[in-house]
Amino acid sequence: MGHGHHHGHHQTGSATGRHRWRLAATFALVAAFLVVELVAGLVSGSLALVSDAGHMAADVVALGAALAATRIATRPDPTGRRTYGSYRAEIFASGFTVLLMLGVSAYVVVEAVSRAGAPVDVATTPMLVVGALGLAVNAVSMLLLRSGAGESLAVKGAYYEVVSDAAGSVGVLAAGVLVAVTGDGWWDTAVALAIGAFVAVRAVVLGREVLSVLAQHVPPGMDLDAVVRDLDAVRGVADVHDLHAWTLTSGMTVATAHLVLAPGADAQAVLAGAQRVLREDHHVEHATLQVEAVAASRECHDTTW
Repeated sequence: MGHGHHHGHHQTGSATGRHRWRLAATFALVAAFLVVELVAGLVSGSLALVSDAGHMAADVVALGAALAATRIATRPDPTGRRTYGSYRAEIFASGFTVLLMLGVSAYVVVEAVSRAGAPVDVATTPMLVVGALGLAVNAVSMLLLRSGAGESLAVKGAYYEVVSDAAGSVGVLAAGVLVAVTGDGWWDTAVALAIGAFVAVRAVVLGREVLSVLAQHVPPGMDLDAVVRDLDAVRGVADVHDLHAWTLTSGMTVATAHLVLAPGADAQAVLAGAQRVLREDHHVEHATLQVEAVAASRECHDTTW
């Protein structure tokens, strides 16, 4: 039997690592504006501003966690026990972002409920000014993160956070206008509840993706039946079994499989052909393939899990 490993000649590291500078720039922008918004929210008495500031605080922590995770992911392992490196740190950072988003959403809902029936006095001018500034900051941050969101789960988490912040800034502006026009501070509480609900929905969407990676589900967009068919079509392959594919971290798909050799087939040629198919047709940058004779393959079928 033989084992084939392909580490990818053009793999430059995780997708998050390639977009780390975008995370760093967004972190600086959001952290600077957080202080402004929080002070304005406390001074004006606006729950919408305070809730949006709380969401921005979650952004700062989440972005910081993502930056730290990308640094950890690129560090060498002196113990020799992390055979896949520390790339999963990026996924854990995304999970942490989900928890923060849910926490902010819960805080806003609880605070809004506590205000029910109580008179609310809100200064609208700070709401409008800070809401407009926040929208500008979020627009720049979205432009920075958008191109990396499709490649990296950690960047996508940050992008979702910024999109939620942008919605929050729009909500703050809407609340400011409604309070100014109607004189009813309840609009501020209603908008805060809407922001909390929007953040919660985004958190659930991202959380499902994080859990899918941690549970080692088949990567999105990959058709395992098509992978089996393409491997079966490799010259010298009689059968394919024990195929597994999962995402190590964003931009890194891993797969393992057993290939049963046809009589007289050259094992090295089969390995090279199968690796090429996985790399070029299915974007699997790291494949561990075992080739075996028909007799040896019977042992695999005796496995009960």
